[in-house]
Amino acid sequence: MQQFMTHSRAETVALGRRLAGRLAPGTLVAFTGGLGAGKTAFCQGLAEGLGCTDPVSSPTFAIANYYRGPRPLAHFDLYRIHTEGDLAAAGFYDYLDSGAVVAAEWSENCADLLALEDPVRVDIRRVDDTTRCITIDGLADDSPLG
Repeated sequence: MQQFMTHSRAETVALGRRLAGRLAPGTLVAFTGGLGAGKTAFCQGLAEGLGCTDPVSSPTFAIANYYRGPRPLAHFDLYRIHTEGDLAAAGFYDYLDSGAVVAAEWSENCADLLALEDPVRVDIRRVDDTTRCITIDGLADDSPLG
């Protein structure tokens, strides 16, 4: 497990970029953290680090956003998803099977199901208006993010 303090949105995005370099195709990144914690900012960094070319936005109303690139990213909001049937209907498993990196916000809503996918877990806690405490756990290689 690794813990980081970021002091701006730009630093949170940069940490996401660094993590992207460590992710194999078909990796699930399971996010926890409250509203406004910085999950979407972190996903912007993931997308940039994977070489995605589409602009990143919150998938709140769409359930899933797909970002194209040499290493694609499927970005899910699981706030209203609670069952395996819901995950399958949203294409969740199809994206994993296709080799896309899958980022799942509100992963606690499907924690038992997602645990079966051996996720990288990212918890983002708001400390104040600009500071975030970010914990990353589950990387196959636990060497520090560069």
